Amino acid sequence: MTPVIHKERDDSRIAAALELPVAALYRGRGFEHQTVRFLCGPASVANLLRSFGDPVEPRRLLDDTEVSTFFGFRGGTTLDQLAHVVRAKSARRATVLRDLTLDAFREHLLGSNDPARRYIVNFHRGALFGWGGGHHSPIAGYLEADDLALILDVNRRVGPWLASAPRLFSALSTVDPSTRQRRGLLLVE
Repeated sequence: MTPVIHKERDDSRIAAALELPVAALYRGRGFEHQTVRFLCGPASVANLLRSFGDPVEPRRLLDDTEVSTFFGFRGGTTLDQLAHVVRAKSARRATVLRDLTLDAFREHLLGSNDPARRYIVNFHRGALFGWGGGHHSPIAGYLEADDLALILDVNRRVGPWLASAPRLFSALSTVDPSTRQRRGLLLVE
C-alpha cells in the first residue's frame, strides 16, 4: 500500500498506525483496492471480512444479496446495503451507526483497535480533501494520544491516511443524498 500525501500526512504516525492490531490483520490477509466493477462499498466489505479470516471471492460478493449490478457495474451503495451484504455473506452481526455525537464516535474509534470488531466509515471526501463525493473505506485503528483514525482507503490513489477525529466526524456527519440520512459507520462483530 503506497499512500499519497495529504494535509494530515505524517509517515511516522502512519507507520505506527499500520502496526496496530486490526491494521496488521488487514495487511496480513491481503488488501484489495476498488475497481471499476468493484467499487468502494463492496471492496470495503470484502477487505473487512477477509481481515476476520473469512474466505471472500470479491467477484461473487454481491451474489444472492439485495445489492445488484447493472451489466456488472455497480453504482454507490448505502451503509444499510453493506450491512445486508455482511449478514448475507457471514454469520457476523452488522450494525449501522448514524447520528453519533463526537464523544460516541471517539468511543467507536477506540473500538477499532479491538481485533473482534471492524468498522467501515461512510464519509464525504469533499469535506476532507476538497474533492470527490461519498466514499466507504475501513477504519483500521485509532491513535488515541494523537486523536487520529487510520483509514485504509480502498482507492489505490489515496492509500492509507490519518484523519483527526473531529474532521472525520464532520465528513461522516454529512447527508447521503440517496438515503437523505446522515452517513456514519458500519460496525461488524
